[in-house]
Amino acid sequence: MNPYSYYEVSAMTPSVSISDPMANAAEILRLCLELDENVRLVVTPELSLTGYTCQDLFYETLLQRKSLQALEWLCKNLPDHLSLLVGLPLQVENHLYNAAAFIHDHEVLGFYAKTYLPAYNEYYEPRWFTSSLYLPHNAVVHFMKKAVPVRDRIVFEDFTTGAVIGVEICEDLWVSIPVSSHLAGAGANVLCNLSASNDNISKEEYRTSLVQNQSARNYAAYVYASAGPSESSSDLVFGGQDLIAENGKLLASTSLMKPGKYICAQIDLETLRNDRLKYKTSFETLEDGITRIPFHSKPVHSIMLRRPVEAYPFVPSMSQERIERCQQILTLQARGLATRLEKIGCKSVVIGISGGLDSTLALLVCVRAFKLLNLDLSGILAVTMPGFGTTSHTKTNADKLMDLLHVTSRTIPISKSVLQHFEDIGQDPEKHDITYENAQARTRTLILMDLANQTGGLVIGTGDLSELALGWCTYNGDHMSMYAVNVSVPKTLVRYIVESEALEAEKNGDKALHDVLISICETPVSPELLPPDKDGKIAQKTEQVLGSYDLHDFFLYHMLRYHERPAKIFDLARIAFPDVPTEEILSRLRLFYSRFFSQQFKRNCMPDGVKVGSISFSPRGDWRMPSDASRTMWVSELDKLEDEMKADKQTEA
Repeated sequence: MNPYSYYEVSAMTPSVSISDPMANAAEILRLCLELDENVRLVVTPELSLTGYTCQDLFYETLLQRKSLQALEWLCKNLPDHLSLLVGLPLQVENHLYNAAAFIHDHEVLGFYAKTYLPAYNEYYEPRWFTSSLYLPHNAVVHFMKKAVPVRDRIVFEDFTTGAVIGVEICEDLWVSIPVSSHLAGAGANVLCNLSASNDNISKEEYRTSLVQNQSARNYAAYVYASAGPSESSSDLVFGGQDLIAENGKLLASTSLMKPGKYICAQIDLETLRNDRLKYKTSFETLEDGITRIPFHSKPVHSIMLRRPVEAYPFVPSMSQERIERCQQILTLQARGLATRLEKIGCKSVVIGISGGLDSTLALLVCVRAFKLLNLDLSGILAVTMPGFGTTSHTKTNADKLMDLLHVTSRTIPISKSVLQHFEDIGQDPEKHDITYENAQARTRTLILMDLANQTGGLVIGTGDLSELALGWCTYNGDHMSMYAVNVSVPKTLVRYIVESEALEAEKNGDKALHDVLISICETPVSPELLPPDKDGKIAQKTEQVLGSYDLHDFFLYHMLRYHERPAKIFDLARIAFPDVPTEEILSRLRLFYSRFFSQQFKRNCMPDGVKVGSISFSPRGDWRMPSDASRTMWVSELDKLEDEMKADKQTEA
């Protein structure tokens, strides 16, 4: 796979020999040599060359000198491609500092000196060390015939990969404004913590939350390496908890109950960069007074992607979490509608019911909103409007649903009106073209709008996020409403929300409602605008035309959430959907981009609607795009991919 911006890191907890730097350096090197050659950065624990628990031995001149000798030995023996952070006591003029050395390409590029020294409970660091706040201005140490900077704020910028590495040590994270927050403000996107945090009950959970939250607040990766059980056990136990997080998500970890020598993870620097470009409020001020050390690492030409790629990024994979998420989304949708009704003093809504997923979800939202406001459910006017493509299966489900939810229902057939319209405009009813389909959708919308005028209600839109992305809606037909409740819910999630409500019904003893909702979930997605087949079943199946919504929602998520390029989305999709032919993925991706660009005019005038997730197309909120934007660059990249695939096939032949 193309490396794109993947940057592989490791957090390591080597066995430590207290006060034996050379033995510790040898153990660090041994573990480094076990790592995959694509690992670019290794972080070791606080004072990893000596051990954290040396206590008054830190005063010993011999230990300090041997630490520098061990550091030099590591510099000379580390692989060329690897960057390494190791901890050691470092003397600068008349003070000893708890420091981290950054090694790359056989030299130390800089030292970070710890800022916040704990002096409470079991910690006595000020007894031996001085805070970096007292470092001399532009302090240096002479090491390996070079003046190396020692700083209280320092980042190391890799111009090859785009990684900007910021360093802090243990307590620096636990304070109200961590050192890494300043470093992130200066551009650091890989935050590293060399730690020696001992274990007690519940500390692991708190430490994990600190790391995840710090990575999320700063749109960064966070690599945390902590001292392990080989530290002195005089009074404390060190569990060796290593953590790697990316933008709030834990990618890898070890713990007291799940020990390990090291963990590795692949950081996606591109997604971090794109988030920082979008969410500017976290980085309004570039931090001053931070030393920047540039370097160049060896390029990686290809990688084996080991980080998981979720095929259904909108849908939680764990059943219970998925049910809870779906219920929360349904409540958010209902709360949005309830607020709109309350603010405008409206006590009635009108909604078209087809017996399909989207309208079912919208009706469930209406029912919950009315219950939130203690309104009579008779104020919900649910209308079925059978036409040329309506099947008995969907009509029966629609009727059952309306009855079981105790809403006001009406059936208004549209075939006669549409045929009259065909006669008025000179449309052949046997010509099943786009006019044939859209006339039905617009007739239904006309009926709903006029009923809303009669009842003083709001027309509730049923279209979902995926349909808006692809423009799979009739302009000024089902595209239009007075309030749209599904507009930020993707198609792959709609089914699970309806299913979660079915499970709630079953839990409450309402088997009839459960059964009809499950039947709706099992119905093929269709606008039912073309006549049924000879057996009276749905003939027009959306996914036979567009391709699987599983793929389109995957494309949508990676384009809109992370703004990734087509080639990367294609590669990720091949991993996420190993059973789908590569040619089909490319074909559907091409269709996705074609429709996404050409259908923007529908999104530019979409009605108000509630946002429930991270992606929304509201032109007043999340997405602004000209309707006539060129898609040339995106399509050209897909053309290149297609040419490469053809060349690979010819080579194989």
